[in-house]
Amino acid sequence: MVIQKPDFKQLLSDLQFMTNFIPIFPLSIVVFPGEEVNLHIFEPRYKQLIKECFSDVKPFGIPPIINSRMGDLGTLVKVQELVKIYDNGEMDIRIKGTAVFRILELIKRIPDKLYSGAIVNYPETNETGSETLMKKVLKSMREMHRLLKITKQFRLPDERLKAFDIAHHAGLSVEEEQELLGLTQEIHRQEYLKRHLHTIISVLKETETLKERIKLNGHFKNPGSMDL
Repeated sequence: MVIQKPDFKQLLSDLQFMTNFIPIFPLSIVVFPGEEVNLHIFEPRYKQLIKECFSDVKPFGIPPIINSRMGDLGTLVKVQELVKIYDNGEMDIRIKGTAVFRILELIKRIPDKLYSGAIVNYPETNETGSETLMKKVLKSMREMHRLLKITKQFRLPDERLKAFDIAHHAGLSVEEEQELLGLTQEIHRQEYLKRHLHTIISVLKETETLKERIKLNGHFKNPGSMDL
């Protein structure tokens, strides 16, 4: 019996034509669909990845690394712009998220490539949310920002905002952002943000009350009394 060596060139060609194969660039951030992110690229494997994706106009995936572990979910992104290329080959780029994917199989070695890839699928989503619920979410978010004494401006008018558009402004941890990324229905994302913001605002208001109590310490007090 003759065992033939794998034809790695053909394997690469087959992978490139598989619609669910993508190069991947694991990062310790969550990128949401519709979000634009600026990145500085310095590792040789990712310089190769970005050059190819930009010249061939093809997307790549960013699966978040959380607690030193790569998650099964990630975001498909496309290179919007090569902002700057340095003499040593490093790059400043602008990317934009387009869709959420789930990794089915990790491909660590790709012939003639320094980077890895993955076979993925794209969960079906329902982007119809509740206008009323979104108004409540935005009201809570602005209340949170008021308590924190910070100002945020969104790139879209309120009536066009989706949960992913405001998620990075809601005080979510990376783990919570990953949970939000995994919700396939917009109305569920809105509910998630509503509950999260309610919890944060409760904590912030209690903190404000505590600060006022501390400020009163050592001051003249005007205590109330009860008639007996």
